[in-house]
Amino acid sequence: MNVLDTAKKRYSVRTYEDKPVEKEKLDKILASAHVAPTAANLQPVKLLVVQDKKRLDCIAKAGNIYHAPLAIIVCADHEKAWTRPFDNKQTTDIDAAILTDHMMLQATELGLGTVWVCFFRPDVIKQEFQLPDNLEPINILVIGYGKETPADPERHSVTRIPMEELVSYNYL
Repeated sequence: MNVLDTAKKRYSVRTYEDKPVEKEKLDKILASAHVAPTAANLQPVKLLVVQDKKRLDCIAKAGNIYHAPLAIIVCADHEKAWTRPFDNKQTTDIDAAILTDHMMLQATELGLGTVWVCFFRPDVIKQEFQLPDNLEPINILVIGYGKETPADPERHSVTRIPMEELVSYNYL
C-alpha cells in the first residue's frame, strides 16, 4: 500500500475489540516512530507503551481511551528540544506529532484502528505515571482492532475543504 492510500484508509476508531495487539505489530508501530524525523535530530520524545489493564485504567482517569487494549502516551522532553532562535518556539509538539502520525499510519497499514487523543488531563497522566518535570504528555495514541465499519477511503472529497482553499502557490 502506498502512503496516500494508507492516509485515505485511516479514520478515528472509537470502538475496539477485546483483543490484544500482537507484539510483532506493536514492534513495527514503534519502529515507525523510531525513524520519524525531529528538529535538529534531537529526538526529544519519549513513548510510554501501556497494555496492562490497570495502567490503561490510569489513563482513563485522564481521558477517554475507548476501552482499547493499547495506548501510547507520547511525551515531549523539554530539556532535549530544539528551539527556534528567532521567536523561541520550541518544536516539541511538532516532533511529537510527526512520531504520532508515523505510528498511526503504520497501525492502519497493519489493519489496526487508532484514535489520536488530545482531550485529556495532562496533570493526571503526569501524576499516575510519575513523569518527571521535563516530560510533558502531548497526546495519546489509542490502538486496537476496530469494531466499527471502516470509513470510506474516498470520503475526503466531501469532508475536507477543496484543494483550492488549502493550497496557494507563491502568494496568498
